[in-house]
Amino acid sequence: MSNQDLINDVIDELAWDPKLDADEIAVNADDGVVTLRGTVGSLRKKREAKKAAGRVHGVRSVKNDLEVHLLNEQRREDADVRRDVLQAFALDTLIPSTIDANAHEGFVTLTGSADWEYQREEATFVAGNVLGVVDVFDDTRLNAAPKAADVKDAISNAFRRNAALDADDLAVTIADGTVTVEGAVNSWSEHDEAVSAAWAAPGVTDVEDRILVEY
Repeated sequence: MSNQDLINDVIDELAWDPKLDADEIAVNADDGVVTLRGTVGSLRKKREAKKAAGRVHGVRSVKNDLEVHLLNEQRREDADVRRDVLQAFALDTLIPSTIDANAHEGFVTLTGSADWEYQREEATFVAGNVLGVVDVFDDTRLNAAPKAADVKDAISNAFRRNAALDADDLAVTIADGTVTVEGAVNSWSEHDEAVSAAWAAPGVTDVEDRILVEY
């Protein structure tokens, strides 16, 4: 697939998604690496644009350079943004009370700690949906201690069970709580499945992604 063919497919996918305005987004492609540029009206739209581009066959990775520009009526005081983020956290049972948030000019920084990566991901997702948030930065830490060989076996077994993954082409190593996943997969969605499975293992504090997407 040529770069222009890939660009056209990504543009079509962006236009197909009713949550997005494709006219706001410029697309470039270089050997499977897609770059999105432009200005969108919310962090949710920025996230959805990256997801849409990642769904396209031939995309190896997505560089999301979209900027969020809030309309005047969406701009809010820092204290109001922080209050609403923390209120949203309190209503979500997946987010522990040990995660805090600060806001500055629409940028929210998460601090504190969590036991699982999914808790940090949930907090980042929920904070990004609050009105007035331009972007979310995760400075939280994971409390879990690594369990070495048990963790490696758990991840390998999770790969094997997942019907969306070809586990034979993926290798897992672990050191000091950091899991390294190497190998090749056939799509960006398969890549995401592998990374999510690695994060789901107990004792994992970081995941080093060395997975290649090959078509």
